[in-house]
Amino acid sequence: MTYPPNVRPAPERAPERQPVPPAVPVPPQHSARTLVTERLRAAATTEPGRLQIIGAVLALLVVAFGAVTAFEINDRAAAANDVVERSQPLSAKAADIYRSLADADAAAASGFLAGPQEPRDVHDQYVKDIDDASRLLVEAAATTDSSTRSGQEITKLNEELPRYTGLIERARANNRQGLPLGGAYLRYANQKMANELLPAAERLYTAETDRLDQDYRSARTWPYLSLAAGVVALAVLFWVQRRNYRRTNRVFNHGLLAATAAATVVLLWLAVGHTVSRSDLAEANAHGQRSLDVLNRARIDSLKARANENLTVVARGAVLTADGKNDKYETDYGTGMKALGEELARAGKLADGDAPGSEPVAAAVSAVGEWQSRHRTARKADDDGDYEAALELIIGSKGSTGESFKQVDDALHKAITHEQAEFTEAAKDGRGALGGLPIGAAALAVVGAVAAIVGINRRLSEFR
Repeated sequence: MTYPPNVRPAPERAPERQPVPPAVPVPPQHSARTLVTERLRAAATTEPGRLQIIGAVLALLVVAFGAVTAFEINDRAAAANDVVERSQPLSAKAADIYRSLADADAAAASGFLAGPQEPRDVHDQYVKDIDDASRLLVEAAATTDSSTRSGQEITKLNEELPRYTGLIERARANNRQGLPLGGAYLRYANQKMANELLPAAERLYTAETDRLDQDYRSARTWPYLSLAAGVVALAVLFWVQRRNYRRTNRVFNHGLLAATAAATVVLLWLAVGHTVSRSDLAEANAHGQRSLDVLNRARIDSLKARANENLTVVARGAVLTADGKNDKYETDYGTGMKALGEELARAGKLADGDAPGSEPVAAAVSAVGEWQSRHRTARKADDDGDYEAALELIIGSKGSTGESFKQVDDALHKAITHEQAEFTEAAKDGRGALGGLPIGAAALAVVGAVAAIVGINRRLSEFR
């Protein structure tokens, strides 16, 4: 028996190992910001690199100074222009609307007192007042957003004015026929005027005056950011020139000197121009708008007092105060005359030393005193039962309260015209003081930035 040979199988050969390539170092990934930082750091270690950085910073500071100045002064100039062209004229129109409405009410009562045949001049005055109020409302609406407070008051006035005139026409028609109902319509029309139209007109005047005050404040606000930017730019320019002198012993660098001169001119122009503008606008406000506000209110008080005086004779005690003890219209007349006296006293103080402004106010004060004296005489005649004499003292052409009222109104009109001219002149001067500054500041800033770069490049050329 044979056995297979005892043969061991050959061991399997292990696979040959492949050589591992040496690791290649991966360069670190630098961000763009890191690269810029490293380049600036490298540039800052050499004098040419430092000069390039200084030149860029100088140009940026001078341009920023000019841009900020142009922006801020353009904003101040726009506000000053609004004072002259928009807000003050609208405030004046609002005052004229109130005056026209109050005068129309007074004229309507005067015409009613004259009897069935209304005097032609009184009727014409009433029509003129209504036409003026309607025209002014249209002009105000054209420049006012309907969603604002002023726009809402204008809308209310436009809605209520036709209703008022309708009541006056009914009162006039009944009066021509000798019907007592005419007096009731007139009183109802006066209530609508006193309770709805005139309060709306007063709110409109207050809103426009508030907007004028806002424009004043905006125009007179100091441009602090521009002034600070100018001081910083000049400080850096002086520092660079001092550094240049210490390193080169050269007193002047023409480019840097020109940049300093340009920045100095802009800063002085900014400070002086805005100071003059503030002063002129303050003058316009103190001796123009404040006086106008007082005089407008005085004129309104006189018109309201005149309307109440007329209605005292029309109603003849039919309308009493809330406590039922006194005649309402006579009481309102007294209140209006007291307010008129206070406003005239304030107007006299504001016009102190200004003859063209103080003389009309003094004339108005004198006429008010005469008006009150004649009114007391008329009331005594009416209380004594002499209605015809009282009527003549109220609406007569000579020696009447109507004549005194006209003297007061004419004097106030003259004073208002003078103060309006004073305001316009001063406000235009204030606006003109800022004229050209935004464009001039921008142009000089560009010149200064270019000059700074030229000066730095002149220094850099020494290293080439």
